[in-house]
Amino acid sequence: MSKTKFILSSTAFTAVISAYFSFMLNIKFWQFAFERIEISNFTVAIFAMTLPFFIFIPLFWFFSLIVVPYIGKPLIMLLLVLSAASDYALQNLGIVINSDMIRNFAETNLREATDLITLHAVFYVLIVGVIPAVLVYRTEIRFQTPGREIRNRLICFFIGLLSVGAIASVSYKEYASFGRNNKQVRYYINTFNYIYAVGRYYKRAMDAGRKFVILDDAPRIVADRERKPRVMVLIVGETARAQNFSLYGYGRETNPLLSKNKEIITFGDVSSCGTATAVSLPCMFSHLPRKNFDVTDAQYTQNLLDIAKASGYDVFWKDNDDGCKKVCDRVGKIDAKVGNKQPYCFGSYCHDDILLDGLNSRLSAVTKDTVIVLHMMGSHGPTYYKRYPDEFKRFQPACDTANLQDCSREQIINTYDNTIVYTDYVVSSVIDVLKKHGNLQSGMLYVSDHGESLGENNIYLHGLPYALAPEEQKKVPMVLWLSEAALQSLKLDRACLERYAASEKFSHDNYFHSVLRMLSIKTTAYDAGLDVLQKCVKG
Repeated sequence: MSKTKFILSSTAFTAVISAYFSFMLNIKFWQFAFERIEISNFTVAIFAMTLPFFIFIPLFWFFSLIVVPYIGKPLIMLLLVLSAASDYALQNLGIVINSDMIRNFAETNLREATDLITLHAVFYVLIVGVIPAVLVYRTEIRFQTPGREIRNRLICFFIGLLSVGAIASVSYKEYASFGRNNKQVRYYINTFNYIYAVGRYYKRAMDAGRKFVILDDAPRIVADRERKPRVMVLIVGETARAQNFSLYGYGRETNPLLSKNKEIITFGDVSSCGTATAVSLPCMFSHLPRKNFDVTDAQYTQNLLDIAKASGYDVFWKDNDDGCKKVCDRVGKIDAKVGNKQPYCFGSYCHDDILLDGLNSRLSAVTKDTVIVLHMMGSHGPTYYKRYPDEFKRFQPACDTANLQDCSREQIINTYDNTIVYTDYVVSSVIDVLKKHGNLQSGMLYVSDHGESLGENNIYLHGLPYALAPEEQKKVPMVLWLSEAALQSLKLDRACLERYAASEKFSHDNYFHSVLRMLSIKTTAYDAGLDVLQKCVKG
């Protein structure tokens, strides 16, 4: 008599395993998700009903890759036991398996580790992980010829892809809103999460001994006889798309203040390096162009702020967003949100005019060349309504909720446009403060990190892969203001610069090298071909 009790085709086996991981090993995820889903209308109901498919289908794709003769069953058996242990830790101990927790496990001693192994834990892993693993062991998987197996799996893949596409076409806004509002949800998706965490831990371990790359160990500020101290304020925008700036031809007046300023220079066609802050921000301050950019390489390489500091500049970063992504790790920095200052802050958020707080006094105290970076919260969604004070609620009706699915597209656009009006105020205010200090050679450069989708083709928010992302997520505003003293020191022809900015295409690739020119820093890291000012230098 055969010891095998179950016989399944490879496709059926993959489906059963995927379903088990989707539901039995993701109970915490389902609890978390459905506690936060409020079924207020039909589209939200569709979202709730289709959510299981969005867990099942990727798992099915994953297991389709590893369900192969000889190695498929052992791998799945191992994953069952590990996932059961992870699920126990999450459900019973509240332990989220991320890279830091993997480090804790790896570096703890045997006594501390064994303290976690209780009778309850053993029984849980036995029932949820070991017994299913035994059943997998006793299941005979019937494979077809290699050609038919590949064909069948490709068919299943495309059916899954079409299903995901169909669901997204109906409920993309709901999925995007849920993901943005509940970023921690990724920690509750078992199987993939701890695999990713282990990968992150070992990647960090390998990077720990990595040598820091110095692009130039002796950059210097170009001498200018009897010149005034130079101050450059770099404003990093957040989630501002050029399409909704009246400076770029938008039908609404979203830049009422900047539009009146005849001294600003607007760069008409600018593309971001990425579609999310985690990529775009370090890319902007890196010498690496987008096509060659790698986040880890950038972290271990001298960046724009490092070179400015090494040349003699006083460099300071003030943050009202979610951190500088390691760009400012080696310069002075402050989190504007710390202290919950009134009247700027409420809860865990602060309006961007907190970046103006203390700016005037800081400029009054300047005695040497200075770079000030102001990192805005800008227009970050989905909670657009939290990004501006009530007096900037110009366009109505607004979407005064984090649940975009509860708002019409008109309401979402109105709320987003209000954030742009407020950004206009903050940027203009920085210029006004700089103008008060005639004793300085001053300048301001505003560039957003990436754009945003507002329902075009039923796509919302940002973060799509660059090759697939629409223009709304990649086209960003770039605005420059230079004092007359700065223009003279840099020997720039304003009229030439205005023509050039309006007629050419630019990108974040230009940022590093153009700012070096604005700071008059002579360095081997500089590339004149990527400097937007180079063609308009007099003489």
